[in-house]
Amino acid sequence: MTHAGTDSWDAIVIGSGMGGMAAAAALSRVGHRVLLLEKHQTLGGLTHSFSRDGFSWDVGLHYLGHMAPGDRERGLLDWLCDRPMEFVSLGTIYDTVHIGSSEPLSLSRPYEAQEMDLTDRFPDQADAIEAWTHALREGKDAAMAMFPTRAMPEIAGNLLDWWNRRAISKWTARTTQEVIDDITDHPELAAVMAAQWGDHGGRPSKASFAMHALVAGYYLHSGSWFPVGGGAAFARHIIPTITRNGGEARSGVRVAEVLVEGDEVVGVRTGDGENIQSKVVISDIGARETVDTLLPAGLADQEWASEIRALPSSVAHFTMFLGLEGDIEAAGATRANHWIYPTGDVDVLWTDAPDGRPPHLTLSFGSLKDPAHDPGPRQRHTAQILVWAEWSQVARWAEHPAGTRGDDYADFKARAEATLMAELERHFPALAKLVVFKDLATPLSTVNFTGHRKGAFYGLDVTPQRMMCDALRARTPIPGLYLAGQDVASPGIPGALWGGLLSAASVDSKVFRHFRG
Repeated sequence: MTHAGTDSWDAIVIGSGMGGMAAAAALSRVGHRVLLLEKHQTLGGLTHSFSRDGFSWDVGLHYLGHMAPGDRERGLLDWLCDRPMEFVSLGTIYDTVHIGSSEPLSLSRPYEAQEMDLTDRFPDQADAIEAWTHALREGKDAAMAMFPTRAMPEIAGNLLDWWNRRAISKWTARTTQEVIDDITDHPELAAVMAAQWGDHGGRPSKASFAMHALVAGYYLHSGSWFPVGGGAAFARHIIPTITRNGGEARSGVRVAEVLVEGDEVVGVRTGDGENIQSKVVISDIGARETVDTLLPAGLADQEWASEIRALPSSVAHFTMFLGLEGDIEAAGATRANHWIYPTGDVDVLWTDAPDGRPPHLTLSFGSLKDPAHDPGPRQRHTAQILVWAEWSQVARWAEHPAGTRGDDYADFKARAEATLMAELERHFPALAKLVVFKDLATPLSTVNFTGHRKGAFYGLDVTPQRMMCDALRARTPIPGLYLAGQDVASPGIPGALWGGLLSAASVDSKVFRHFRG
């Protein structure tokens, strides 16, 4: 991208993920000249797409909630975009859950429909299912009540938390598993209730129930949606808002350090040694990564930074990107995602890669969701197999850059690919016959692209401690330094959107005016 030649900006945003783009575009809309910096050559963070052998995949997008016409998040996104994005509904059924040897269970929306789905399968658990629906609604409200505190001064945020203390104690301070255990002792129903934890990355035994309810509620509220043109459409529609309001978006620029004089931010220093001036710097690279890699000596050990370091990272994952040729719908592919738990246990990770059977996998068919996808005469489609895993599976290669990890790493990947293909053949044998391309991304790929420690796909784990952590406010104790993205709000694209907006509102209160609706 071209540079305008200026080295002084109203605000600098580090990282072009959803949170960074949202913060930069929101400030641009209210009159700020913003410089958006991305270390990779492709803008968009985990909303970007990539191609291999004529196939294209979205890296971090499988479906979205709160994007129906009239939803507040959809309206805010329209405001951020140079021209509105198009979204398509994925239908009433958005997920299918496979628990052990039981028949797959399709989950639909809204809340009332899913309550019927569960009651039809578990008629003797009607009271428990009704209690679960109530808990999901209440838990989501509790999470949403905490979001505004991220953009408030600490004393005001603490006062609001005190006002909501009963809901926080009941839903936010307890784990998903604790809430489920209070509702039912039916093992299969309990497994279904927790099965979609991968949408936020918090294992049921560790995640705040309020976060589980919030993310599950995204789809129960107004269904699941997919952007026409895939995840790359976010950058195509948001970046022009920045550039057409006097800003820039520069790719291939790594920020090495936030510059501080006295106790205030004055800009950033790039990896090439260039100093760029601004009294406002917003970091969208992750809260932990910000305090570990961007703060100058003397500031990295402040109490708020130590509080962030005390929070655990979320889980790592393997993803196998598949290219298929043929009639994949006739072979069993659907627009709904498939959550598969062969043993019936759902609070599980793949701990014995590459040869052990993964205890869970999620299967998603991106090309079926995007109406802009043209399969052509060969009916070319894409899919992804995602498996949550422990970082320890690949830790021994972490110090070696890509391309230098040796034959043992190549062998590890090949064996992991074979294991995942065997699972596809076991669950969808007709689909497995249509695979003509496969490429495996390990947790090391996440580190390479996002910089997140231990390959944490969702950044910080969604524990009760993370939910109630004062250090995750958008405005940090260092004047001029702000946090954005999913660590400020919640995992996923809608959460990162809110994290970016709350950060921008912390810089300029005029952004708050657009939150109504």
